[in-house]
Amino acid sequence: MLVPLLVGAAVAVATGAYGRLHTPTGIAVNLAGFSGPQAVKVWLGSGAAFFAVLQLLSALAIWGRLGSFSPSWAGTAHRWSGRIAFLLTVPVAVHCLYALGFADHDPRTLLHSLLGCLFFGAFTTKMLALPRPGLAGWVLPVIGGLVFTVLMGIWLTSSLWYFTTVGVGT
Repeated sequence: MLVPLLVGAAVAVATGAYGRLHTPTGIAVNLAGFSGPQAVKVWLGSGAAFFAVLQLLSALAIWGRLGSFSPSWAGTAHRWSGRIAFLLTVPVAVHCLYALGFADHDPRTLLHSLLGCLFFGAFTTKMLALPRPGLAGWVLPVIGGLVFTVLMGIWLTSSLWYFTTVGVGT
């Protein structure tokens, strides 16, 4: 587990260093139908959070934590909801890192920036730990729980904040 943890830590630090050292451009990914890049970011982030909740529920089913509800398709749902959640985070991360940089001008944005770096580090650790044989039974649920918790923290400090201060419109 040492290698996945060290690589994950390096990813988190490198992401933060890039965000801090890169001069923000203010220009980012935009999609038709949205009022601007910030709206794209919060809606893609909300989609990632939705699929992360599905991943949590499917993991609970896989590990037998939902009583007798353990459908045969839970593993497939778990893998695909995770893939979709991660893919939705990529343009959000590009927007945050490239257009905004590592922000620390208030506690919310500092926490959001730190959580964003931690998310990609924890995700890297989880992906590198998955194929390792002989892991203790608690390792993947703990790392997966960390990834989920951090993503929800990111959502709370960005999308929920946006929806409650700016509004829900696109």
